[in-house]
Amino acid sequence: MLKVNKSGFFTSVQDLGRFGFRHMGVPVSGAMDQASASLANAMLENEENAAVLEITMTGPLLEFEKATWIAISGANLSPQLNGKDIENHSVHKVNAGDTLAFGKHIDGLRGYLAVKNGFQTPSILNSRSFYSPITEQDHLLARAEVPYDEVMEFEPKVTHIIRGDIDKFKTLNVSPGPEFDVLSGEQKELLFKNKFTIAKENNRMAYQLEESIGEHTHAMLTSATLPGTVQVTPGGKLIILMRDGQTTGGYPRILQLTEEAIDRLAQKTFGDTISIKLS
Repeated sequence: MLKVNKSGFFTSVQDLGRFGFRHMGVPVSGAMDQASASLANAMLENEENAAVLEITMTGPLLEFEKATWIAISGANLSPQLNGKDIENHSVHKVNAGDTLAFGKHIDGLRGYLAVKNGFQTPSILNSRSFYSPITEQDHLLARAEVPYDEVMEFEPKVTHIIRGDIDKFKTLNVSPGPEFDVLSGEQKELLFKNKFTIAKENNRMAYQLEESIGEHTHAMLTSATLPGTVQVTPGGKLIILMRDGQTTGGYPRILQLTEEAIDRLAQKTFGDTISIKLS
């Protein structure tokens, strides 16, 4: 078992998502930065869809009750094993009774903790990803199962990866959305020439941007949306749907982020600036 003595700001179990239920209104969910979550799993030679802990801005205080191996990727939240600093993007052996804590927020927003063989929380609709309307697990994670079989025999092939500064990625690649052409030429120019600021309204459901590209009067029926869909409100504000975003929406869908762009945006927070580029 893994004992969570402090939960941090928002810590949840996530895998790569819950697929096949969007027609019932169930979002995909899953790790916000899937590249970072997959990297942590790959370093431990886990299955690609093994569940990890997604740690947002302020990390938890964890106590391991049995030995295992861990890897941390994504945002640098100053991890410490038994009070000693350890590096991101590295594999570490932990023993029974060891504690893992997080300190100063250095860069990025979301970090990912993987354990050997993945976190074994209940699977709901073929996924372990936390999504409060359908999962019973509390995001505070009072306790979580960790598998320890044969961990003593594990010998990591990769112990450390050098990864670039996560904060340097400020351009989001996009493709035109279904209603892209309802925009005027001036609005399209603003989209690709201006920089946009992340608003305080940002979470796993959606990111709002501060700047407006101008009003529009286009009316449409509620239509399907995806993670990464960029909608524009009648007032010209942009809303970017994220992993827990709704499955339908009534605002024009003017752009669609690439998977890499969703990962990049997931590491941004209030006040950060981004630019948008057609891929």
